[in-house]
Amino acid sequence: MAFQLPELPYALEALEPYISRRTLEFHYGKHHQAYVNNANKLAEGTRFEGADLETIIREADGGLYNNGAQAWNHTFYFMGFGPEGAREPQGALAEAIERDFGSFEQFKEAFNQKAATLFGSGWAWLVKDSEGRLSIVQESNAGNPMRNGLTPILTCDVWEHAYYLDYQNRRPDYLSSFWNILNWDVISERY
Repeated sequence: MAFQLPELPYALEALEPYISRRTLEFHYGKHHQAYVNNANKLAEGTRFEGADLETIIREADGGLYNNGAQAWNHTFYFMGFGPEGAREPQGALAEAIERDFGSFEQFKEAFNQKAATLFGSGWAWLVKDSEGRLSIVQESNAGNPMRNGLTPILTCDVWEHAYYLDYQNRRPDYLSSFWNILNWDVISERY
């Protein structure tokens, strides 16, 4: 089955004023769709035809890896948002954040620092290792921590197309707004 652009669980204007409808029309509707389309074209006729995106992330290289990872990364990113839901981590994830970062506020500061200082384009990720310990990693371009055996919990897209229409080159302003639209019910379930 071909990869599909997933339907968002919220309306395009639901994240305003933090992320505008216009940004979602471009970022989700055009960029994300292009990664899905390209992954489908590049997988055709290869051993990855019919594979899932996780397999492509772990095993593919070149253009197929880049587009497959970007399709997966964007889906993961967009599905962590919502106008409803908890605004802070819950349950086991909240306890793990406190254990590994000291507090939710200290975690947010550390995450923002990693996201703000990633040179160029890429992603900041909250991940857990095989023992359940949390850390924050930077991945350039289409990078995905699954390739290194880590489990993604949360991600922030720091490619300029994620925020340029709303924030221009002000990545720190985008990062401040990012925390206002996270649905921690979804993110806590990932842990």
